[in-house]
Amino acid sequence: MFKVDRLRFGTAGIPLSTPKRSTIDGIIHVRNLGLDAMELEFVRGVNLSPELAKKVKYVAKKNDVLLTAHAPYYINLNAKEKEKVEASKRRIIQSAERLYQAGGWSVVFHAGYYLKQPPESVYQRILEALKDVQRELMDKGIKVWIRPELTGKPTQFGDLKEIVKLSEELEMVLPTIDFAHAHARNKGKCNSAEEWHEMLSFMEDRLGREALDNMHIHISGINYTDKGEKNHLNLQESDMNWEDLLRVLKEFKVKGVVISESPNIEEDALLMKKKYKEIKV
Repeated sequence: MFKVDRLRFGTAGIPLSTPKRSTIDGIIHVRNLGLDAMELEFVRGVNLSPELAKKVKYVAKKNDVLLTAHAPYYINLNAKEKEKVEASKRRIIQSAERLYQAGGWSVVFHAGYYLKQPPESVYQRILEALKDVQRELMDKGIKVWIRPELTGKPTQFGDLKEIVKLSEELEMVLPTIDFAHAHARNKGKCNSAEEWHEMLSFMEDRLGREALDNMHIHISGINYTDKGEKNHLNLQESDMNWEDLLRVLKEFKVKGVVISESPNIEEDALLMKKKYKEIKV
């Protein structure tokens, strides 16, 4: 996997203000806005052809825009039916393959649901499935990070400890830290500098400096209940202490990418990038 030179900021998908809504126009518009990353949204399926991926790679490189991807939502590596697990593995592999062809860096996915099963056995099943995914990607020479996401509901697999443990066991795996999800999953906690220090220190202790030099981060405001995540909000309409979070990321000298998943994707991405530049540590 190639190294990322700094902490970059971008949008979850094509910016809303893009005049003509295509992936290539989206990448050019990201650069015109002053951002330097974009997440390809494969959430309803991998809708990028290999031919178009080659053109995307050229345009992204020319405009110095780092590409990540969000794999389809229909992934559950802990599904009861074997065919659903196999289909989930294929979706991750296909997302990684297409992103790699597009010159991208990191693919994020929601790994699965507990389905009222013991978390330890769910972890084991997801680990085995990801071993198969990693093996196939390595055989094909595909080099992108595979990123189980920190999820927003306690019914979903993917708390910080689980995704860090997977990253310890698998060479191609590192976490995607969705700070809004952490906040919602923990019913309003994980919203202070002290807690974020703890999270990043835990990652560094367990995974080494490499994890902080290659972070895939999602940030937005979030609406939540006792059951966790409800819906995403714009930063300034939420209780998220996002400015303090950016300060902590700067203190830890984090590199990688921050993707805005707010409803106003590019406005919050630009807001965060501007604030991050102003922070002195």
